[in-house]
Amino acid sequence: MKQHTLDRTERIKSRKAIDNLFKDGRRFTAGQFRVHWLTVTGEGRILFGVGAGTRHFKRAVDRNRIKRLCRECWRTGNAELKQLIGATKLDLQVFLIFTGRELPDHAAVVTQVNGILQKLSKMFHEKDPSAS
Repeated sequence: MKQHTLDRTERIKSRKAIDNLFKDGRRFTAGQFRVHWLTVTGEGRILFGVGAGTRHFKRAVDRNRIKRLCRECWRTGNAELKQLIGATKLDLQVFLIFTGRELPDHAAVVTQVNGILQKLSKMFHEKDPSAS
């Protein structure tokens, strides 16, 4: 039985890749999230990472809950974006940083992450000339 998780191949794990994403990538803010994204040549896949700061969430339990919610919402909602990226030879690297001050509920995270996915799909669709 297949587990419903983000696979190891779908996560940004390397410190070098994360540093490169923050240095060379583009960013925008959507709700309580700051989104950093970068396209690089690759195999046509999406690499994802998420973080929550210790400034507003001192307890690791709270930071881990936020990251778990974000990963789940990303995993369940990124099918359209996967199809757009899969047709190219580009890898899309995305890193979400939760910047809110209070612990969010599931519905709020779902709404905001779906909005982020739609915005990324729209930006990538406009950027890709073969998608028209």
